[in-house]
Amino acid sequence: MSAKIFSPLPRFLMLGGLAFVGSIGLASTAASAAGGVYYRADLSAPAQKARFVSRGVVWICEGTSCTAPRGTSRPAIMCAALAKETGTLTSFAAEGKLFDAADLARCNGEG
Repeated sequence: MSAKIFSPLPRFLMLGGLAFVGSIGLASTAASAAGGVYYRADLSAPAQKARFVSRGVVWICEGTSCTAPRGTSRPAIMCAALAKETGTLTSFAAEGKLFDAADLARCNGEG
């Protein structure tokens, strides 16, 4: 008969590793749920509201700067909806990509 030697150390390490991996998964899920900044906009005048919903996303504004997480509409539609809510935008970016002058003019209803 061969005797099996049981060592609790490998099981402990395995469970600790799983807990660590699980905590990373929860942290990234929480960050996704919170919705990082996807849209950034600058307004020509301070926003009337510090927080409002437009096209299904919550916009947070401080003075003339507004940010929001990613929505389901195209960036051009999000930009136009924001301009209708807040007035003329002086800049708009989606995922770090700044709108050019022509896109921004269309967003502001000028084109």
